[in-house]
Amino acid sequence: MKGVVLAGGTGSRLYPLTLVTNKHLLPVYNKPMIYYPISTLVEAGVKDVLLVTGGEMAGDFLRLLGNGKEFGLSRLSYTYQKGSGGIAAALSLAEDFAEKQKIVVILGDNIIEGSIKKYVESYQKQEKGVKILLREVEYPERFGVAEIENEKIVSIEEKPKNPKSNYIVIGVYMYDSQVFDIIRGLKASDRGELEITDVNNYYLKKGALTYDILDGFWSDAGTFDSLLLANNLVAKKKK
Repeated sequence: MKGVVLAGGTGSRLYPLTLVTNKHLLPVYNKPMIYYPISTLVEAGVKDVLLVTGGEMAGDFLRLLGNGKEFGLSRLSYTYQKGSGGIAAALSLAEDFAEKQKIVVILGDNIIEGSIKKYVESYQKQEKGVKILLREVEYPERFGVAEIENEKIVSIEEKPKNPKSNYIVIGVYMYDSQVFDIIRGLKASDRGELEITDVNNYYLKKGALTYDILDGFWSDAGTFDSLLLANNLVAKKKK
């Protein structure tokens, strides 16, 4: 399987830190943030990776990561997203790279303690559709929230004011090649973005969505509080 790391966006929730650098190049303990999702993919056996980024500091990724060999990648490709438009819009840029293969997508600000290898291997046996990973959190309203009945997801709601559960969809998604056709059919949300939650709900309605609950700690690092949490979690593990 191929991997896609999404590392675009403006990082507006981390101003003024992101006035001079891309959010995903900020440090998480002793490494740049972007090292973590790449290492997560490599550990899971994904060695052919595309990095999607944008903004004025896009060239910094090439200087930092080079060809990806030091991470154990067989190939590290890059593509550029003009402006913003949401996670689904960024993912659409990976269509040629995917070559109709299944892909593992990870957001560039996701910090994961354990391995996703068993989930990737499980998805490889899945005939079609999507696999998402869930995690129970204290404040789910910042994320896409999964409503679960009888161990099945019945809906996913993006940033709800009144969450129907504490289980959120973390930024790791595994898709078949249909995902790009689905994105082409999306309409922008009220936020003016193509929402990845709409993509996942499409698969859900077709009965082609599976999920697992992630083991170990997880944090995004897109706000000051979550960046601090990610630093503390990694530091604790290292020590």
